[in-house]
Amino acid sequence: MLTLTEEQIKEIAGDLDVGMKCYYNKLTGEIKTIINSESWEYADSNAWDEDIEEIEENWSDYVEFESFRSDESFQIMVDYAESIDNKKLQEKLFNALNKSHPFRNFKWHIDNAGEYRQKWFDYKNQRFIDHVKEQIEVYNGLEEFKKLQENE
Repeated sequence: MLTLTEEQIKEIAGDLDVGMKCYYNKLTGEIKTIINSESWEYADSNAWDEDIEEIEENWSDYVEFESFRSDESFQIMVDYAESIDNKKLQEKLFNALNKSHPFRNFKWHIDNAGEYRQKWFDYKNQRFIDHVKEQIEVYNGLEEFKKLQENE
């Protein structure tokens, strides 16, 4: 069973949000965060070589936390736009999401949206936290299922 603290969950959520890969060591409770070469194409991964090697050599000791897929990230932006009470901004966000380069256009409007910029960050952060918690629940459910299968 995975039992992470709220602080660990927030740490993983924050690291996933900035495009990193996160692993939780089931034996030690340690979190390892490494570069995600898909998100950071030109970054030098040498700084993470030791952690990458540790994870690869002890793969069964780790649980990987996944970030959102692109379509899920898009849906989060839609959900946020639907949730705000500023109809003018809401219209701008929906227009941005319906044009080419929706992520860039959404970001531009949010960055110029005053108080709604921070509300967006808070909203997105909570969605990442919830996403991490869902992954913990799925993992724990699978572990319980395996135990039941073994006992039959």
